[in-house]
Amino acid sequence: MGRINDYLNETGMFFMATVDGDRPRLRPLGAHLEVDGKVIFGVGDFKDVYRQMLANPHVEIAACKKDGHWLRYSGTAVFETDPRYAEALLEALPRLRSIYNEQTGNRLMAFHLEGATAVDIPVMGGGTSLL
Repeated sequence: MGRINDYLNETGMFFMATVDGDRPRLRPLGAHLEVDGKVIFGVGDFKDVYRQMLANPHVEIAACKKDGHWLRYSGTAVFETDPRYAEALLEALPRLRSIYNEQTGNRLMAFHLEGATAVDIPVMGGGTSLL
């Protein structure tokens, strides 16, 4: 998982695709960190992306490095029941506390991917598994 987390750190922003009914939905994300051997991501419980993931947990993440290599990380989103994962994200990204707090009523929902594949793909040619 460290290789995936390092990849996402290098790219900064990445994109996650979900399914909304019969349509794909893609959005930029940046919140992630490695905890307990898992790459943890976060989305808001008030957002469409959260509802889409509850209805269909299959997601794909794509990130691109400046050298043209890009990551395809696909799997099944599993939301964490232990609140320490969301708290770890908020500690790592304190600017999110203005969005996710008791006053707003918004909760940050932490998740990781299970049954995942992760491939580093060069501009030309086949990819290399990162798992």
